[in-house]
Amino acid sequence: MESALSLLQVIAEMTPFLLFGFLCAGILHVLVPKNFYRNYLADNSFKSVLLAALFGIPLPLCSCGVLPTAMSLRKEGASKGATTSFMTATPQTGVDSILATYSVFGLPFAVIRPLAALITSVFSGFFVTVFDNDSSKNESVCSDEKNKTENTGFGVKIKEILHYAYVAMLQDIGPRMLLGLFVAGLIAVFLPDNFLLSFSDKPLLEMLAVIIVALPMYVCATGSIPIAAALMLKGLTPGAALVFLMAGPAVSLASLMIVQKVLGLRTMIIYVFSIVIGAITFGLLIDYMAPMEWFTDIEMAKQCCHVQIPLWKQISTILFFALIFNALLLKYKPKQNKVMENSITYKVGGMSCNHCKMTVETNLMKLEGVTSVSADIATGNVVIEGTSDENSVKNVVESLGFTYVERL
Repeated sequence: MESALSLLQVIAEMTPFLLFGFLCAGILHVLVPKNFYRNYLADNSFKSVLLAALFGIPLPLCSCGVLPTAMSLRKEGASKGATTSFMTATPQTGVDSILATYSVFGLPFAVIRPLAALITSVFSGFFVTVFDNDSSKNESVCSDEKNKTENTGFGVKIKEILHYAYVAMLQDIGPRMLLGLFVAGLIAVFLPDNFLLSFSDKPLLEMLAVIIVALPMYVCATGSIPIAAALMLKGLTPGAALVFLMAGPAVSLASLMIVQKVLGLRTMIIYVFSIVIGAITFGLLIDYMAPMEWFTDIEMAKQCCHVQIPLWKQISTILFFALIFNALLLKYKPKQNKVMENSITYKVGGMSCNHCKMTVETNLMKLEGVTSVSADIATGNVVIEGTSDENSVKNVVESLGFTYVERL
């Protein structure tokens, strides 16, 4: 029971930072021009790999959303090394998860987590550039369209920021956040307090076990935080917790299948190898070299389960879950789309978040003769207005890592 109360306190500490982090994410999404990233990632060089990692670290993309975004960057001219670097760094962190990490684990952990993501992503991109790069330039299909918010008013931008922050993002990470909290609750209640202590003298074995557990999971960078906190409350070392925070969001069986399909087997092996070796290396460095005083925040949570949670944090927690409920209600609410005479509906598999939806819509809009595209996450239906060619639609969908099912 004490572990469950400690976890509840951890969640209450995290939600105010999450709300602020989502707001920062909305500002990044709306105000940064859409062609800003891809303009710097085309060269087969270390510079493009480093820039891809630096661009990816603050982006608030969920674990599934980063894959179609990376594939879209690749399709629009980004080098294979830069694409791999972006794909390695982005799911591990984000402005929201960095702030939430700070609130739960303290400042040193909040600094180490993006630093580890930066180094592992640069190494993965560099190795791909050296050992598995293309001999020819990737043809860019990038259009000259401007960011849709450049010519809109201040009020419209504020509305778009708030919608992205507290509707679109919560629709994307809400289910995985709730799953993470549920798993963390199970750990807090049912895992014996002394179970993980048996691995305390075998840190490498503990970290390998954490990676094996993380592989089949599909958690986001933010959703992994309560699980890692619950494990640390039960005795997991800080280094092993970092391994979970890195490997959990970045590596999953579903993501590996897409990486192998689009970028090739060799790139997939380099991708996995870089994340696993990087996570274990930083985990061992933390356990053997970092002062334990750096991780006092989670230690205090073990002993402060009877401390009253401040009212403003209670309000933040209630508001956070209310926003998740509202976002999911809007996401799964039945939509009535107007059927136009010149529209065609296609079934696409694999769209699971708003970034998937936007990536599909943006890339299909570039096809000649297409005037409008509307994708629905819940049904997988993509309605295209104009004169679209089925083979072209199929090629675009599959190049992004999704599954073309059929024309309806």
